Amino acid sequence: MPVNRAYVGRTFDAPEPYEVTRSKIREFADALGDPNPAYRSPDAARDLGHSDVVAPPTFAIVATQATSGANPIAEPDFGLDFRMVVHGEQRFHHRRPIRAGDVLTARGRIAEIRDAGRNELVRMETELRDGGGDLVCTAVNVIVSRGTAAGNAEE
Repeated sequence: MPVNRAYVGRTFDAPEPYEVTRSKIREFADALGDPNPAYRSPDAARDLGHSDVVAPPTFAIVATQATSGANPIAEPDFGLDFRMVVHGEQRFHHRRPIRAGDVLTARGRIAEIRDAGRNELVRMETELRDGGGDLVCTAVNVIVSRGTAAGNAEE
């Protein structure tokens, strides 16, 4: 069954802002095995021109996950069979680094659903904004619904 394309353009918000702390950044950097001192030491971050500890670029995934409960792809009418889904792509477009002390709001959007052979690609974009409303990062996530393209679904 194809994914419901009427959902393209639908937005969804995280229920509350995400507060970035030094300890969350350090834990994430540790999980990556990245020893960059700017992820742990305020002094090292300041030496690089930052106001506080900065997060690794992929840390944005942590804040974007705050929208996951509101994401309409889990709604039955969306038509996604999670047994047929694989992760296709993840990108981050940063306006500035995420840093300790940021309080980020997240708004996601179903940006596109399109066929790719027998599969469908669902592209979601999530904007992370700081407390002043300035865009910090846009995360782009593509999931692949295998074998569900209209007219091509596996029997």
